[in-house]
Amino acid sequence: MTRRLQVGIAGLGTVGAGVVKLLQENAELIATRAGRPIIVTAVSARDKTRDRGVSLDGFGWHDDAVALAHDPHVDVVVELIGGSEGSARDLAQAALAVGKPLVTANKALLAVHGTELAKAAEAANVALGFEAAVAGGIPVIKALREGLAGNKISRVAGILNGTCNYILTVMREEKRDFHDVLADAQALGYAEADPSFDIDGVDAAHKLSILAALAFGRPVDFAGVHIEGIRRVSALDISFADELGYRIKLLGIARETAAGVEVRVHPAMVPKQTLLAAVDGVFNAVLAEGNFAGTVFLQGRGAGAGPTASAVVADLIDIARGSHIPVWGAHANALSVSPAVPMAALTGTYYLRLMVVDQPGVLADVTAILRNQHISLESMLQHGRKPGEAVPIVLVTHETNEAAIMHAIADIKALDSVLETPALIRIEPN
Repeated sequence: MTRRLQVGIAGLGTVGAGVVKLLQENAELIATRAGRPIIVTAVSARDKTRDRGVSLDGFGWHDDAVALAHDPHVDVVVELIGGSEGSARDLAQAALAVGKPLVTANKALLAVHGTELAKAAEAANVALGFEAAVAGGIPVIKALREGLAGNKISRVAGILNGTCNYILTVMREEKRDFHDVLADAQALGYAEADPSFDIDGVDAAHKLSILAALAFGRPVDFAGVHIEGIRRVSALDISFADELGYRIKLLGIARETAAGVEVRVHPAMVPKQTLLAAVDGVFNAVLAEGNFAGTVFLQGRGAGAGPTASAVVADLIDIARGSHIPVWGAHANALSVSPAVPMAALTGTYYLRLMVVDQPGVLADVTAILRNQHISLESMLQHGRKPGEAVPIVLVTHETNEAAIMHAIADIKALDSVLETPALIRIEPN
């Protein structure tokens, strides 16, 4: 075998410790597949004394993560610090600046600075691996960048956040409200003490911006992603969705159109019989549509020590083999300049739930507003009568324009008989 590949790891949390453990326990198998041994030679973290469940004996220690980039006993840097700024960005820039390959699980870093880092990697002629940044142990980066490289991708869609998928699954199965299930998810460790990054859709949007760049050969554009979370999804909406034949999922969707690329994260209703509808609990899934391969569907655990460490080590094996692929699937000067399509230009079908006072004329007022916006209805649900009291009315539209539906909602909300802002959930056909 040729010379061993020496690895420096910054960040020894759950994933970092998992990488150390995987490289130690599967050392012989990895060396066989990589063509040479891959060993950790140096690490950096905030607390040297903390017990991480793995031995750090024999590793060089750096209090300053950036020092890993300049360590002569480190051939490749693994960044597992997290966050788009600070030491994570400093280390990534330093490693590439001195010509060392970089492996990262940091979706925020790539979403915000991916274009800059890709140019630096290209200038240094070194690899930038990030399989672990999207969907944990699911090899979606390799699938898009390599397995589907000969295809024109028309659409990528996925369940990209396990916390949200867990919450929506439990809400449906146990008929419980959002805040109640969120509290349980926090107690079980599925949600952070401050869960906003997950439940407001930001985590999924970071990942989607990366997938969109790969799928459509364009620079990563986090600013162009439309982002909505799941805070306003109610148990009532989940119940109506079930009655209508749908499941509610937080989806990331990137789709190429004549006007550019739609890149959006939001709750969506998907038919029960579709692949994404069946993905429950903390699992992630990604669906890609290629013009020759057809639909490719990948599902698995999107987080955790084992799955994420597995993805990090897969990148290290590629580097050990000498595999070197452009970061976004093509060199910087060959990337597309397709713009992000504004959300107002989206066309589709919509679920609307209104809480109204049960009195004569309410439905006539609502349908008049929809008619003025040229919105027609496919179906309507109203269960029972409670004269003078609040009742839900559910409307499902035919295909219409996002701008029109937003204008209609603003006008409906202004009606005296409508008691709260109408709930809107977009319907995805597959």
